[in-house]
Amino acid sequence: MTANARDTAPVLVTGGAGFIGTNLSARLLAGGRQVIVLDNLSRAGVARNLQWLRARHGDRLEFVEGDVRDRALLDKVVGRAGEVFHLAAQVAVTSSLDDPGADFEVNLRGTLNLLEAIRGAGHRPPLVFTSTNKVYGALGDVELEDTGRRYEPSDPELRGRGLGEDRPLDFHSPYGCSKGGADQYVLDYARSYGLDTVVLRMSCIYGPHQCGNEDQGWVAHFLIRALAGEPVTLYGDGLQVRDILYVEDLVDAFLACRDRMPVLRGRAFNMGGGPANAVSLLEVLERIGQLTGHPPRVEHSNWRTGDQRYYVSDTGAFRAASGWAPRVDADEGITRLHDWLREFHVPVTGARREAAAAGSSAA
Repeated sequence: MTANARDTAPVLVTGGAGFIGTNLSARLLAGGRQVIVLDNLSRAGVARNLQWLRARHGDRLEFVEGDVRDRALLDKVVGRAGEVFHLAAQVAVTSSLDDPGADFEVNLRGTLNLLEAIRGAGHRPPLVFTSTNKVYGALGDVELEDTGRRYEPSDPELRGRGLGEDRPLDFHSPYGCSKGGADQYVLDYARSYGLDTVVLRMSCIYGPHQCGNEDQGWVAHFLIRALAGEPVTLYGDGLQVRDILYVEDLVDAFLACRDRMPVLRGRAFNMGGGPANAVSLLEVLERIGQLTGHPPRVEHSNWRTGDQRYYVSDTGAFRAASGWAPRVDADEGITRLHDWLREFHVPVTGARREAAAAGSSAA
């Protein structure tokens, strides 16, 4: 397939009806590309995401219901694709602990199936793969200080720039192992077989179309619970810090990977909001309280396996190689997600239903 043909062929997005996949697919479709969404519709909310994509983009969207564990199906769809974004995954550490075999089959075997389908295709479409910061483990060796509202590294240089790709890999939990193994396969297929591949090791992504829960998508989960008048459970003390990245900025990074593939191929990059968008869980709850007019109710539970007390991405390498930078800061992004959830997602339940019945405007 020539470069021109690749630019006009459909884009394959595995997990394309999920939160990130929906936002990526919508951007591609709005730009005039045809998109093949491959999804098994196993997660809550994805069927509605698919319906939304179909309503907006019609025939330019092709939906294939299926699974990355189905190698024959992957051969068919990859054979028609000009480029591939691989987002399909089992995404929860807790689920991986409950069923490590299923986690392995989806995350590692599924990724290997996709790589083999690409290797076997005559035109070998480029691949962008979404990995995770969990490949760096629990980061227990990073010395932290408790500031009262968040943990911060004692090392001022680390506090100022975040964690870089030179951090040793240290897979924790079956999820960390399966995603980390897939991460390394994607990089090695560039080295061993000459495929065009890029890995993004993602921090916490949030934004519209995210049906967050306790196991994944915590910013949306906190907002959904607060808007529904339900308590939020904090695992640990709430001082743990993440650099949150608004999904539109992540989509910009995906497209930068596509456009700069010859420069980026065979490399892994840390992808998040960076130090400027680093927030603790308590700080996010504080911001939610400002938006809703009252602080969310909070319950506490024990720390969970592999939880990182501090993770902030150093995105300097990706910025230097691609020219990318996030545009939406944490306060603005949380506000956008709050407004989207109020309009499109959160049902009126519990106290909110009673208030609505009484004619109150509280939400």
